[in-house]
Amino acid sequence: MLSPDFNYSPLITAIVFVLLALALVINAMVKDRKEFRRFTRLRSSIKRRRTMRKWVLQSFVFFGGAAVVVLVLCWQYVSLVLSELGGIRVIDDARDFLGTHLIVVIAIGFALVAGAVLGIVAARRETDLPSIGDVQAMLPRNRAELKWGALLSINAGVVEELLFRLGMPALVLGFTGNALVACLVSVLVFGSLHAYQGIAGVIGATIIGAVFMAIYVLSSSIVLVIVLHALFDLRTLVLIPIVIKKVHLIGSPH
Repeated sequence: MLSPDFNYSPLITAIVFVLLALALVINAMVKDRKEFRRFTRLRSSIKRRRTMRKWVLQSFVFFGGAAVVVLVLCWQYVSLVLSELGGIRVIDDARDFLGTHLIVVIAIGFALVAGAVLGIVAARRETDLPSIGDVQAMLPRNRAELKWGALLSINAGVVEELLFRLGMPALVLGFTGNALVACLVSVLVFGSLHAYQGIAGVIGATIIGAVFMAIYVLSSSIVLVIVLHALFDLRTLVLIPIVIKKVHLIGSPH
């Protein structure tokens, strides 16, 4: 575990960040894009479920493993991110004004309102399911695929928030010394990793990542953001397919 007082901490955190960023970019631009394109061409539900299962395991190992390594290395910087952001008057005043309990209400309201609005739009258009970015192919098509949609959602909520809202800002703070820059870099990296969903996916993920970061900073609760992220993905990969397309009533073909 690195100490902020250790002379070589900035160098070590910078090297780790570069290696992590390279791994994330290569994974997103090469593997994710290639696998997603292949997935869009699949017609067999068995093959789709097999791919979804692989994605859950890969995400858990890759993002979860990276989060564990970064947090073990930079744990002393985690609290520094929040404390240094508290030195910014606007953020400090917002924390005092809103309070943790109201943040919970805002977070839940954000998830519910977003889901309701998109659901209404879908019902009116009666065509494609609502989504941010090119993720239509990922949406479950039958009851068996719903389980993997749920697992993908919950897994993403846990491992991605631990890495991008908790770990990466601490890592970037280690060599920049600026908590605001650390949060901004983490949001941008998070958004860029959705390049396989197209430009709309990148923009949408960046905005959502910024909202998650703001809620984390104001509430100081990573658990709240994990739950919110999982709910947001469950809305897309479980709730909307059930409500709009009734996929829970469709048995999986063998």
